[in-house]
Amino acid sequence: MTTSLDAGPAVASAKRLNLFERYLTLWVTLCMIVGVVLGKTLPGFIQTLRSLEFGRGSQVNVPIAVLIWLMITPMMMKVNFASILGIRERPRGLLITLFVNWLVKPFSMALISWVFFRHLFSAWIPGALADQYIAGTIILAAAPCTAMVFVWSYLTGGDPAYTLVQVSVNDLIMLFLFAPIVRFLVSGASSLQVPFNVLLYSVLVFIVIPLAAGSLLRWWFIHRRGAEWFERSLLPRFAPVTIIALLVTLVLIFGFQADNITSRYFHVFLIAVPILLQVYFNSGLTYGLMKIFRVPHSVAAPGALIGASNFFELAVATAIALFGPGSGAALATVVGVLVEVPVMLSVCGVCNRTQAWFPAEEASAGGSR
Repeated sequence: MTTSLDAGPAVASAKRLNLFERYLTLWVTLCMIVGVVLGKTLPGFIQTLRSLEFGRGSQVNVPIAVLIWLMITPMMMKVNFASILGIRERPRGLLITLFVNWLVKPFSMALISWVFFRHLFSAWIPGALADQYIAGTIILAAAPCTAMVFVWSYLTGGDPAYTLVQVSVNDLIMLFLFAPIVRFLVSGASSLQVPFNVLLYSVLVFIVIPLAAGSLLRWWFIHRRGAEWFERSLLPRFAPVTIIALLVTLVLIFGFQADNITSRYFHVFLIAVPILLQVYFNSGLTYGLMKIFRVPHSVAAPGALIGASNFFELAVATAIALFGPGSGAALATVVGVLVEVPVMLSVCGVCNRTQAWFPAEEASAGGSR
């Protein structure tokens, strides 16, 4: 997969993803193969891992939780919540992103998945399984992306400070809205009932703990060694840990899903259809609103990508906690992982080729509104 995008004059053609990011779809595929093989050849070992929980009835898988802490905490260390105060002079881009992320995206995904799984695909997907797929896609849509947004922002010439603010605000909002939105939409669009205490466990384990740990570590390291050392020396050292944790997480997820994937491989393609439709709908809506309200391209492009991509680590973990590692809901979130990178690269390409649609930006950092 190549990532040289027609970016226009403001985005250098030399921009590239690193080796891991460039071939993320390949790594995910390899992890899927390894996980499925382990799930089919070592079912007892995989079942033992699946049975490890934080307390009886929590349904929060210990190996997945630990791996996600290793994955997410370094990401949270990058988030500077103090930067949120600087957004007051140019709020339009942030407001549009928040509108799509929280008032459009989860609800449009609920409607789209209900139409496809309950009606258009009903000949191939039985009702009980359709409910599981609807739940999984809703969970996926209710978790806005965090880490990979910085990559997409870089590829589209985005304003890194503004992107950081958008991610920071979304992380804060997720603390309060993720659980009630998921519970409301899953119960409304399917016959499934979501235990609210399990959702709260998921928010605590997969958002609050890594967010608090990342914030405290950021403050401590900067206080001890300074911001420049923290940004230039320390954070890059965490990259291998994050990557390894992500890959091992995927191996476990696909191992837990081995029976589902091998027996329902056609369903993987069916699940991808509403996810793809939802991604392009929300990215197009965000991008169009940014153009209407004359938001600069360096804010509009990352905003469109934030509105389209998902925090799939949180989504997969929550689906596992709610419905089990072998559930259809978990499978639906895993499909989101498979389609994420190629779809986001296509959105990057569209944003770069349409840069001329947006007003020219001032040379100064504060030129965007």
